[in-house]
Amino acid sequence: MAEALVKKSKDKFFRGKNVEELKALDTREFAKLVKSRERRTLRRNYDVIEQFVKKCVEKSAKNRPIKTHDRALVVVPAMVGKSIGVYNGKEFVKVDIVEEMLGHRLGEFSPTRRPTKHGAAGVGATKSSASRSVK
Repeated sequence: MAEALVKKSKDKFFRGKNVEELKALDTREFAKLVKSRERRTLRRNYDVIEQFVKKCVEKSAKNRPIKTHDRALVVVPAMVGKSIGVYNGKEFVKVDIVEEMLGHRLGEFSPTRRPTKHGAAGVGATKSSASRSVK
């Protein structure tokens, strides 16, 4: 009895459904489970998302990396378990899609800005450093 409770607690759920049930759903049916902004995006861009999922399946079968510039794509259950390279403006950041990412955008997991690292001021950075010798 205790083992059954432990196994159930490890299952991942999204709005009361586990991942296997979600993968069986159509993208439009999944749209009914997400918040309003993502629901609107899923309904309007249904064909774009389905085309991307099809591309993911084809490329993963050929063992090629999946890369995209489309940071606005909403993560759907068909993408779970895939590894996608999301462009951040300079390079493709590898994002492993897990259950917790459902309903979020791909761009949320590929930051475009780095934290600023402030070092010592260089020559000419301040007025007093201009009068110093470079040696």
